[in-house]
Parts: sequence; structure tokens; C-alpha cells
Amino acid sequence: MLPPLKPIAMKERVSMIFIEYGQIDVLDGAFVVVDKSGVRTHIPVGSIACIMLEPGTRVSHRAAALAARVGTLLVWIGEAGVRLYAAGQPGGARSDRLLYQAKLALDEQARLKVVRKMYEFRFGEAPPQRRSVEQLRGIEGARVKKTYQLLAKRHGVDWKGRDYNPNNWDASDIPNRCLSSATAALYGITEAAILAAGYAPAIGFIHTGKPLSFVYDIADLFKFDTVVPLAFQVAAKNPREPERKVRLACRDTFRENKILKKIIPTIEEILAAGELTPPKPPKDTIGPAIPNSESIGDAGHRS
Repeated sequence: MLPPLKPIAMKERVSMIFIEYGQIDVLDGAFVVVDKSGVRTHIPVGSIACIMLEPGTRVSHRAAALAARVGTLLVWIGEAGVRLYAAGQPGGARSDRLLYQAKLALDEQARLKVVRKMYEFRFGEAPPQRRSVEQLRGIEGARVKKTYQLLAKRHGVDWKGRDYNPNNWDASDIPNRCLSSATAALYGITEAAILAAGYAPAIGFIHTGKPLSFVYDIADLFKFDTVVPLAFQVAAKNPREPERKVRLACRDTFRENKILKKIIPTIEEILAAGELTPPKPPKDTIGPAIPNSESIGDAGHRS
């Protein structure tokens, strides 16, 4: 008998892959993609953080169940990754961390401390004192707008501002299409890391009201050091398939920057700035009847 499958830690994984026009199934114990001609391509599902499923992809029940067991996030996306239709949830199984995150978000002073830490992490300097979250968001927006302009000038890109219509993808210019594809890739692996760490993607501190608010918060900490410069670099070359070029470049830069090793420790550092202790379970609650087995995966992985 083979030992049961267990998730491996996020820091040990490949960042992501994209799959389109194929049937994903489990054949002979292996996670495979079968194309229309019957050719099988094996996918090492347990060593991948996130699998992006593009239009034309079908997934069997066995494949979805296997991805969940090994802690690999399946994300159903639209053309070029701009729309996110649905996502599996192989993580987020730590109620103590979910309650801790919610406690920080609901305490105004703790939330402000977390937001200030995000600002400091992102820009390398402490934010101005006595500023509200709304004021910090305004300062951040101005700096981001200026950063876009500087990167466009550095790479010789004609930049007219961040503007795209997800309902009419082809109407966007090349720089905006490259940026959208690059950030979509970053959002995918960030969500996978957040779930693996046991937190909720929807409970944000700067962003709110979206299913991926916390994903946007954390991804923003990394995007100007990784995917945004890369998107302008690709756009400057005006390639025939800009989205594909961006994806390949993102995969390479994620590996070179070892971003999967950084995301979860960064989340812990950011939340610790709130200076609140994780809530203890009420005394009258019932603990697990069967103790959780040891796992080599992250805290939020179901094992």
C-alpha cells in the first residue's frame, strides 16, 4: 500500500501553470491533461502552487479531488486570466487564523497598524504619522500612478494610464493587457499562499468588499518588484502574443525571486504589526475527537 498523499509546503513548489483546451483527469494514478487527439501530458500536481484553467478546459471529479488532497489551487479564469470565474479551496482550514485575521480587521487601531506596515513594506519607509487608512490609500495611489509613469518612460512605452475593460479585452492597449495578465498571475499564486497559510482571501485591510480583498492587499506588496516592471518590459517589445509572453516571463521571475518562499512569512510579519494576540477558543467548545495528523504542508492545508 502506498502512503497517503500529503501536501508539501508552498515554499517548495513551482509557482503556476496555465492549461487550455484539454480534459484534465487522473489516469493510472497520474494527473494528466488529454488533448483532442488523445495525447497525454503529465502534470506534477502536488508540486505546483496554482493551476490556471483557461476556456476550453474540462476537469474530472477525480482530478479536482486529487488537487484538493495535495493542496493545489485550481482557478477557472477567462481569456488571458483577466476574469476569475471560480476557484477551488485546498487551504484555509485553520479557524484560529481566520478568527485572528478577522479580529485584526475589526479593530480600527490594529487595522491601521497593519496598513501602516503594508505601506512601510511596500515603499521602504515609514508612512507619515497621524494619517487615516483613507489618507494612506490616497498617498499610495499617487505613488503608484507615478511609478507606472516612470516605468513606462524607462522602457519606452507609450503610457496613457491604467485603463482596461474586462468586458472588451481586445479594446485595451498592449501595456494594459500585459499588466492585467501579469497581475492575474500574481493574484493566483498569492491566493494559493493565503489559503495554504490558513487565512481568508476576502478579509482585507486596505481593499474590501471583494472575494479577493486580502489577495490584493498582499499581492500589492510584491507587484512593483516583480510583475509590473516585467509587464512594461514585454509591452515595449510589442510581441504578437503579449499575454503568453507575460505568463512565461512571470513564471521565470517568480522562480528567480523565490516569491513562494516570501509570501507566507510576509503575511505573518504584516499581521503581527497589529499587535493583537490570536483569540483563544471558548472553554465550552469541543476539540477534535481525532487529533490532526502531522503534515509537511503549510498550516492551512487539509491533510
